[in-house]
Amino acid sequence: MDPVTLTSDRLVLRPLTPHDTDAVYTAAQDPDIRRWTTIPSPYHLEHARTFIEQQAPDGWATSTLYTFGVFLPDDTLTGLLSLTVRSPGTVEIGYWTAKEHRGNGYTTEATRTAAHWAFTRLAVDRVEWRAEAGNTASRAVAENAGFRLEGTLRSALTNKGTRTDAWIASLLPRDLGLPSPTPYRPHQENPSSSPTVSPSAYRANS
Repeated sequence: MDPVTLTSDRLVLRPLTPHDTDAVYTAAQDPDIRRWTTIPSPYHLEHARTFIEQQAPDGWATSTLYTFGVFLPDDTLTGLLSLTVRSPGTVEIGYWTAKEHRGNGYTTEATRTAAHWAFTRLAVDRVEWRAEAGNTASRAVAENAGFRLEGTLRSALTNKGTRTDAWIASLLPRDLGLPSPTPYRPHQENPSSSPTVSPSAYRANS
């Protein structure tokens, strides 16, 4: 897919360019970003250059990773946001916010903008958010954007050589008032309606 630019009331979400290397590098020096994300630590200028000039463009070209810089209209970088394809119809969202721009709702606004685009242009049925359990700032962004928390996954993330538990939440098209590309039948709890058979049992007997 060719890279696209999205706009919201206050923000411009656009692909990163070499011009943004210094801004990304500077923001990534924040200990909180290094602590809660999987970026290298220490984070060098070459890391930013490789990500912007190779990894991000490759993700767009292969339609596997859609990366946006989140900017104010004056081209000030407020953060980064990415959508990673996990399975057909499902993408996972990730983001960080530069320290000096936190508390303004920018990442929540960017998250809803990117999710709307995914639902309407990528035929996505589900946007997932995952973060290390304890990352309350990231969770607040997700919940403010409309994500519904679904639980804790044990030993689900690996960050800098250590496995950690993960919180998981999801956003569906209906949460933004949009139709789903694939019909969705929510589970209705009724224990007497069907036998206790798992999908794996069907495979074993087929």
